[in-house]
This record gives sequence, structure tokens and C-alpha cells, in this order.
Amino acid sequence: MIKPVRPPRKRAAALLAWYDANRRDLPWRARPGEAPDPYAVWLSEIMLQQTTVATVKGYFARFLARWPTVEALAAAPPDEILAAWAGLGYYARARNLHACAVRVAQAHGGRFPQSEEELRALPGLGPYTAAAVAAIAFDAPCAAVDGNVERVMTRLHAIAAPLRAAKPLIRARTEEMLPPARAGDYAQALMDLGATICTPRAPACGACPLAPDCAAFAAGAAEAYPVKAKKAEKPKRRGAIFILRRGDAAMVTRRPPKGLFGGMTAFPATPFTRDVAPGDWLDFAPCAADWRTLPEPVAHVFTHFALQATVFVAKTRKVSPPGVDCRWAAAGDLDKEGLPTLMRKAAARAGLL
Repeated sequence: MIKPVRPPRKRAAALLAWYDANRRDLPWRARPGEAPDPYAVWLSEIMLQQTTVATVKGYFARFLARWPTVEALAAAPPDEILAAWAGLGYYARARNLHACAVRVAQAHGGRFPQSEEELRALPGLGPYTAAAVAAIAFDAPCAAVDGNVERVMTRLHAIAAPLRAAKPLIRARTEEMLPPARAGDYAQALMDLGATICTPRAPACGACPLAPDCAAFAAGAAEAYPVKAKKAEKPKRRGAIFILRRGDAAMVTRRPPKGLFGGMTAFPATPFTRDVAPGDWLDFAPCAADWRTLPEPVAHVFTHFALQATVFVAKTRKVSPPGVDCRWAAAGDLDKEGLPTLMRKAAARAGLL
């Protein structure tokens, strides 16, 4: 195995010099000479979990305009936060976002704790997010290891173990390069390097400040890393979504507070925690009606399964919607309801959006 030419601190210095010249201009990132805003750093890191920078930018701007401080976010009704989050997916993040804001506002006087350990105790902050907030917001000497950093380190050291098994070694290699100062810039430099130069495919190795030390580059095998175990095929599930119309309104319900789409507005549906056979779909209809199926089901891929949901539509003249937790929502207001992406697909299929 080819070892890096320069010692860890020299590599870190080269990386930071590259970052100073090439850093991305991101709305949550402090400019050179500015102090980072811990609230903006935390909000962006929660949004960026499993989501691209391009998608997050708009949501981040809207959240910050509507709730400019952690106290404002803590005081907001959870339903409003869920509605504003709609489309970002992984909705447990939105519930934890509010819970964390409340904790910071009430238990910490509106100031985020500065240590990685204390940040880990907050709702929704796992090891990576706590380290990233500690390093970026407070310059704490923490190694924040995300997917970009994993890719950089596995290539730099030609780590041949599958990614899951390699994680402890990746962390150790990231920590050994941690500079004595500018921990936040180091974290962001590695992220930027992975996002713009050390990309999954066709990395721009000729522009990389770590190329002289990179074992994968020397072997001409950058794209062979990180080594990933073969993914098991996602289980496929079937289900149904029921859209009951009354004039220009559709019936919506509130999902249970925990679980898939927890606490969000949605159309009635079969359970999505298991495969539901077509012969059982109508057992979950919200009421007896002349239900008809739309020609094509809507497809949606979740983290752990792929779903094909058939959309049923029916009309009624009843003033009161069936079900205690159900209500009528004007079709023109569905955009404001914060429907999850799956439900938006169903609404579009039914001609409501």
C-alpha cells in the first residue's frame, strides 16, 4: 500500500490552502472573517442529512426568513414546521428539529452547547451532526465524517475494506489530519473536496490538493473506492391511497405522530409498514363509496422499501367527513397543507395538483 508522501499536518495545510481559494459560497456558511451562526449551521446540517445542497438552499432560506432564531422555531406550532418541511423527506428530522429547538430554548437559554458530547444529547443530533456543528460553529477539534469525507479518506489511503467495516479506520485517518486550529474550516474543506473534486464518478484528481499523497490516484483506481458491499434489493410493497372528493375539496387526515409521515397531513391509505394484497385494499377505505382506481399506481422509493400505491377516487355529498381525524381541504389549498411527496404524487395523479 502506498503511504501519503506528506505528514498529516502538511496534508491538512495543503487542503486548507485549497479551501481558502476554492470554498463554496453557501447561504449557511460564514464568510472569511465572520463568526459562524450556530443556529444556521445546525439548521443546515439537519436539512442536509440525506438531501442535496441544491435542494436544501431554498428550504433553508424559507425557514430562516420565517423562523430567524432558535427561539422562534421553538415557539412555532409543530404542524407549521412539518408543512414547511414537506418535500424534504425523512420527516422524523422535522419532528426532531422542533424538539431540539425547544430543548435549546428552554434548557440552554437559546444558545447551542459547544461541546460534541453536549450536542449529542440534543434530539436529532447523531455522531456526524454533533461533530459537524461543534467543529463548524465553535471550531471544536472534532472530526466530522460524512459521505464526502469517507470517499476522500478511502481513496487517499486506498482502504480496501467495505465501507461499513472501514468506518473506524476512516475516522482515525480523518482525526490524524485534524489541524491544531481551523477545525471548522478543515471539516468544510473535506466536504467541499468530496463534493466538487473527489466526486463519486470522474473525480478531478489533477485539481486535488491531496493528489500527491493519494494511494488510489497513484494506482489509477480512484473510482474503485470506497468499496461498497453489494446492496440487497429493496423489498417491494403494494398499497392504496384513497382520495374522497366533495365538490372542490378532498378529505385529508392527520397521520399518527410516530412512524412514516408522522404527524403530517395525508390522504387515507393502507398501512405502508407491510405489503397489502390488492384484494384487501378496500378494507382500508375511509368509507363505503363508489371507489374507482386510477389507471397507473404511483411509485415511491423509501429508505428501506419501494412502494407501488394504487390511487382510488370517489365522490360524496356528505357534509361531515368520515373519521374523527378527517377534514375537508380545498383543492386549491393542498399546496399549503405540506403533503408528503408520495401524497403529492397521488394528488397530481387525481388532478388535484
